[in-house]
Amino acid sequence: MCLRWSDERAKIPKSRVILLGFVLLTWVCSIESRFVVEKNSLRLTSPEKIKGTYDTAIGNFGIPQYGGTLAGTVVYPKDNKKGCKEFSDFNISFKKKPGALPTFVLLDRGDCFFALKVWNAQQAGAAAVLVADDVEEALITMDTPEEDSTSAKYIENITIPSALIEKSFGETLKKSVNSGDMVNVNLDWREAVPHPDDRVEYELWTTSNDECGVKCEMLMGFMKEFKGAGQILEKGGYTQFTPHYITWYCPQAFTISKQCKSQCINHGRYCAPDPEQDFSKGYEGKDVVVENLRQLCVYKVANETNKPWVWWDYVTDFQIRCPMKDKKYNKECAEGVIKSLGLDMKKIEKCMGDPDADEDNAVLKEEQEAQIGKGTRGDVTILPTLVVNNRQYRGKLEKGAVLKAICSGFEETTEPAVCLTDEIQTNECLDNNGGCWQDKAANVTACKDTFRGRVCECPLANGVQFQGDGYSSCKRKALIPISRHCIFVGKQFNGMYNLIVQQQLPPSSAFLPRHANGPGKCKINHGGCWHETRLGQTFSACVDHDDGCKCPPGFKGDGVNTCEDIDECKEKKACQCSECNCKNTWGSYDCSCSGDLLYIRDHDTCISKNGSDSKSTGTAIWIILLALAMCAGGGYLIYKHRIRQYMDSEIRAIMAQYMPLDSQNEVTTHANDDHA
Repeated sequence: MCLRWSDERAKIPKSRVILLGFVLLTWVCSIESRFVVEKNSLRLTSPEKIKGTYDTAIGNFGIPQYGGTLAGTVVYPKDNKKGCKEFSDFNISFKKKPGALPTFVLLDRGDCFFALKVWNAQQAGAAAVLVADDVEEALITMDTPEEDSTSAKYIENITIPSALIEKSFGETLKKSVNSGDMVNVNLDWREAVPHPDDRVEYELWTTSNDECGVKCEMLMGFMKEFKGAGQILEKGGYTQFTPHYITWYCPQAFTISKQCKSQCINHGRYCAPDPEQDFSKGYEGKDVVVENLRQLCVYKVANETNKPWVWWDYVTDFQIRCPMKDKKYNKECAEGVIKSLGLDMKKIEKCMGDPDADEDNAVLKEEQEAQIGKGTRGDVTILPTLVVNNRQYRGKLEKGAVLKAICSGFEETTEPAVCLTDEIQTNECLDNNGGCWQDKAANVTACKDTFRGRVCECPLANGVQFQGDGYSSCKRKALIPISRHCIFVGKQFNGMYNLIVQQQLPPSSAFLPRHANGPGKCKINHGGCWHETRLGQTFSACVDHDDGCKCPPGFKGDGVNTCEDIDECKEKKACQCSECNCKNTWGSYDCSCSGDLLYIRDHDTCISKNGSDSKSTGTAIWIILLALAMCAGGGYLIYKHRIRQYMDSEIRAIMAQYMPLDSQNEVTTHANDDHA
């Protein structure tokens, strides 16, 4: 099928049909195009006789709950069955009553736009809308109508999800509701977007044209609003984003026509519709193609520098600084934006090539090939189009809605923080801890909030890994002797096996896991080791840098169950000098001295406070002073003797140069000898 249905066979006004649009539309529909209808699941839970799971086609407006589910009760109104009028005119309300499930309104196809049906139901209080097809055919996508001021006012305000169901299934629902059955259904979008790993790949098919009506205004607004989130996801490596731009080619028979020349570059190979749909004034389609090409090259050059997120800066700045309405949509303004962002102008120009050349442009040719659907993704023929993990997004192009779709593409528990904000999801761990295990004393929980809900998973807290089912129990790893009551856990490490055993203990408070392991283990309930507090003083047998439990100084015991105070006085381990008086305390001792003496703990001795020497210290001090005096005297004598010897030798050497000394032999000279 070439187009999506936006209304009930509504005709396009002839004033909006232009020659090039007709040519391009003819070409698009004549080739084998493939449009994929994006579906979600509807599970009918009651009544029993019609229970089952059915496919529905996601409406391309409103806000589908990507990654989530929505339960409700189906209502088929007695009046205004097609929903083309306001339900208040019939005194009908679908507002939820206290304690009741939300209302899903079932409407018939026909007579008005799909979006108008959903808007009227939303105004009456509906939580979702199911539209029953009126012909037996494959599911189609309900799209928004052609832009006009009337429809634009309500389309942008639709916030509930909608879906098209097959005629036969619709008849089944109507029959059951009319017979008085309570029909409960569950709309499920959890598998609408694949979520295989911790990175999401998404692409946006967009345009630089800012004068194409309501959809262009919506697109420009979305890009400015989503820029921050998009850059956060890209900078963190959570996503791989790729921008794309749709172009068409002009059929060979029309390449020399005025229309093709004004709307195309590279001799009709790459074209875009006239921005104002008026060939006689304003900008031309080829201006749009050139700017689209420039924006593609900005992305490619930025991506080469590992900063692909700069594309968001360029396109949003270009929208602000170079709008068509101000006559600034041109090369000079674009280059000013590029310069302000520090991008390489020469590389961008080389990437763009020559738009007047009669040859293929490598960048735009690649874009045309990318428009053809591959795998689970259909052909791209509508602007704008968002594709997430190779699935086309359906719904309102709005920051929160799009972020939900992207976040649903992450494998559960790998979502970035931006996906876990209250703006787009509910933290289920806040309600009764999500039904998961928790240790309130240690402030540790197994509940982990995710975009899709929550998981109960034993945590890794402060370097300590807990193990268990996450719901009723999480136990710390214990290193204890292997016995017949233990389970062996083998973990290979560098070719060896690190043996870890975990004792299966009765669920009694008297049988706690032995002790935790890892950095920071003492922050979690003292690592399972003995600890006690008395009179505001706490002692613990936990040691962060050591495995196991060890009683602190002043205590003795196994460190796990007990640590008993050591009586240093009784065991004569301290305060043993003759003047010392010892008194044991919990975990330590107090030592005082008799008389006017001061106890020195490091030397376990008593000294005088006022300078009168005690017997013990006086003797020691005199001995030390005498020894120092003797060493000083001996050193002085040695020094004096060596100096004297040194001076004598120096004087004798000097005198020997001027006169013979008695102790030296006379030197024989031959100065007066006759020579033959």
